[in-house]
Amino acid sequence: MECEIATVGHNDSDAFREIFASVKTIAIPGLSPKPEKDSHRVAKYLQEVGYKIVPIYPKEEEILGEKVYRSLAEIPFEVDMVDMFRKPEVADAIVDEIAKRGDVKVLWLQKGIVNNSAAKRAEEMGLTVVQNRCTMVEHRHL
Repeated sequence: MECEIATVGHNDSDAFREIFASVKTIAIPGLSPKPEKDSHRVAKYLQEVGYKIVPIYPKEEEILGEKVYRSLAEIPFEVDMVDMFRKPEVADAIVDEIAKRGDVKVLWLQKGIVNNSAAKRAEEMGLTVVQNRCTMVEHRHL
């Protein structure tokens, strides 16, 4: 699984610093209500360090004290970043939803998730794209 498309390189601390400084609201497709899941741990960490997290999940009404939405399209306020915890092939549909919104600046595909065609489309739309990296790990590293 190799990232052919990624605006941010693997060792680019300045770019990660810029992302985290510019982002306030993070939509998280695949945010599980189960505390033992990576998506839950990462979202909780991001929330604890001051980011507004927006769970996107097919069930539940609330996760980590936040209202759950079924899709990006349902979110009635600005979203700065999408931090995806879904299978790689879902990234194409996420990019489609991002294109309709017009407010997302960063597409972040979590550790183990690579979709080069979705990343290329997102990049062409002007988004900063990160693939196969963990937001929590990169934020802690800074």
